[in-house]
Amino acid sequence: MRIKKYIAEFLGTAILVLFGCGTAVFCGGLSGGTSNGTLGVVAIALAFGLSIVAGAYSIGHISGCHVNPAVSLAMFINGKLDIIDLIGYIVSQVAGAFAGSGLLLLITKETTMTGFGSNGYGDLSSVGISMTGAIIVEVILTFVFVLTILGVTSSEKYSSVAGIVIGLTLTFVHVIGIPLTGTSVNPARSLAPAVLEGGIALNQVWVFIVAPLAGAALAGIIFKFLFKPKEA
Repeated sequence: MRIKKYIAEFLGTAILVLFGCGTAVFCGGLSGGTSNGTLGVVAIALAFGLSIVAGAYSIGHISGCHVNPAVSLAMFINGKLDIIDLIGYIVSQVAGAFAGSGLLLLITKETTMTGFGSNGYGDLSSVGISMTGAIIVEVILTFVFVLTILGVTSSEKYSSVAGIVIGLTLTFVHVIGIPLTGTSVNPARSLAPAVLEGGIALNQVWVFIVAPLAGAALAGIIFKFLFKPKEA
């Protein structure tokens, strides 16, 4: 049933945003973790990565645990999703991201912390990266992340370790990306926090929607025509 897949994607994305962005808020504050040195960045990166590991082994058998419109787009390009599921997945993921951000808001209101773990460039970047730089970074990071997903899910022989590989890959792209843009690689993860935060974050969010989708499309096309196993 399609509805079970959509519910799984909703829950998985909500968990990803709550734990990933929540860690960015509480462990990183406005600095995105860089004020806490390596520890802050690694903590945030692990929160996102481990959220994917948890999701992969809890809802992966239902929906594939995309929890990311960029991943779903690449799967569509490679014929693993039809257009109805592509739309259903993306709607569910965006709704889940808003649910996760809403839960984060409920928690932060009971603390002295503020923010939603939004992405950004310029003044919102720990290193002041430019808009062009942010686009390049997000295309590259998403390309690497999605290409890994396509590769490790292309054969049943990798199924037992796929969740771990994908989670670790998301962790490592966050390690370099957090100081630069906060690391998006996921339009849903970026949209919901930006809408709730408003201001500059909302004005900049288009970068973190367009660039990840472009990186995912590139990965999907390259994998389909160059790397896809013949038996897949």
